[in-house]
Formats: sequence, structure tokens, C-alpha cells
Amino acid sequence: MRAAAGRVLAENAEPAAFEELDTLTLQLRTHINVLVPEVEQAAGRLPYDDIPRYCALACVGEARMKLDLRPGPALSEGLAYARRLSRVVNALCDHYQNLGGDHA
Repeated sequence: MRAAAGRVLAENAEPAAFEELDTLTLQLRTHINVLVPEVEQAAGRLPYDDIPRYCALACVGEARMKLDLRPGPALSEGLAYARRLSRVVNALCDHYQNLGGDHA
């Protein structure tokens, strides 16, 4: 999951062809859909007023919001959207690991 996110976030990342970007975006969206329930479940094991729980669930809400967005038609807009999804994937992986989950 982190490897897919890293492809877009790397400093030397080049704008991908539309087909490759579509595939990568779909992959990132799938990763988010897998991570969201896992992070929710891990956060649910913590006390209600626990700060890491609150932060993880806020990240889940942000992830769902990002999934509702759609990129514009330009390649630059698609790349910007893929970067946003990549940052969400990394954040969800971080929360999952911090809450005691396996490596994502």
C-alpha cells in the first residue's frame, strides 16, 4: 500500500499516462476502502475519550471525504487527486500501525 502511495509522492515522480494514472488511482481507492474498516476496528478497541482513537477516526472521515471527490479531466488534476489519495493511504497506514495493527 505504501509502495503504491510512494509512486505518486516521490520527488521525481513524473506525470503518468492517463491509463496508468487511472489504474494507480483505482488501486489507491481500493487500498483506502480496505484500510478504513481496519482503522475503525482498531480505534474501536480504545477508550472513547482516547486521543489516538479520535485522531484515527478523524482520518477515516477525511478518507471517506476524499473518496467522494472526483478529479477533473486534465492530467494535472488527476495527478493532484492521486497525490491526495496517496497521502490518505499513508495516514491510514500510520494510524493502523499506531493502533497496534500489522504492517500495512
